[in-house]
Amino acid sequence: MTRHSDSALVIGCGGTLGFAWTAAVLDALHTRAGWDPGAARFLIGTSAGAEAVAMLGAGIPASAILGALTGSDGDPVVSAHLRRSPGRFPPVPSPRWPATGLVRAARRGQVDRTAGLAGLLPLGRGDAGWLRDLGDALATENGWVAHPATWCVATDLTGQRVAFGSPEAPSANLGEAIAASWAIPGWFPPVPIGGRLFLDGGTVSPTSADLLLGHDVEEVVVIAPMSSESGALARGFSRAERLLRAAMTRRLDDEVRRLRAAGSRVIRIEPSQRDLDAMGANFMDGRRRERVLDTAMSTAPDLLDQAFEGQGARS
Repeated sequence: MTRHSDSALVIGCGGTLGFAWTAAVLDALHTRAGWDPGAARFLIGTSAGAEAVAMLGAGIPASAILGALTGSDGDPVVSAHLRRSPGRFPPVPSPRWPATGLVRAARRGQVDRTAGLAGLLPLGRGDAGWLRDLGDALATENGWVAHPATWCVATDLTGQRVAFGSPEAPSANLGEAIAASWAIPGWFPPVPIGGRLFLDGGTVSPTSADLLLGHDVEEVVVIAPMSSESGALARGFSRAERLLRAAMTRRLDDEVRRLRAAGSRVIRIEPSQRDLDAMGANFMDGRRRERVLDTAMSTAPDLLDQAFEGQGARS
């Protein structure tokens, strides 16, 4: 096992249900693989993944995040946060289109077509107050968590990604950064930081694992609720979700190839077919959270075994 000082944990977007699935995977990562998520040199999260890395960066162990979801020995800050949610569906949006820059970026080939289509969505009216409150509850006096490299990834309205918490990023407090990373186009309004407006980083990449290129990281563990390397079957409304999942998978495939070409060992963990069946078509449907969590606690050990053994065979 690589020393954690040479490692990174990357957690991708996934909404309400992706967060629940991720919590089970994080706990299994520690208990099954002996890999402490909070001890990685880099913690990089996008959207729901930004919530998770903020908790880990604040020193909350994976078991306490999972416990908050199961109602057993959970962290009180996480438990309070989980009592609030964005709901199953977005509020009726405003008839304004703030992210048409993404359309232009897609035409220039700077982002993919899926990101360009997101630029056609109207201004969201969702309230991200529960995310800002989480950041305020987790942050230290300096406005961030104690872990020195906890990054929350968002994108500006031209498709340029920013990892808040990194040395190159504009100054932001933790609540702003999580809200920006979670600002799903059409659901939440863009978040103003440093004179720019920011949207969900998952608009451009489900994980932004490629932001690690050039940082000489030996081992990268990628937890990606919204991708499926081996494909995924679907019926009914889930077919629409699979179109988005296929685009995100292609993006992650490229990022993983580039990291491996640079010499990093990449451990890639994604939902099984059973997990996807439990999630259904709407990854924001909190009514399915218990089902997703129960399923993930069953599937996660095998997913971890397969991910570590598979990468070991390629190394």
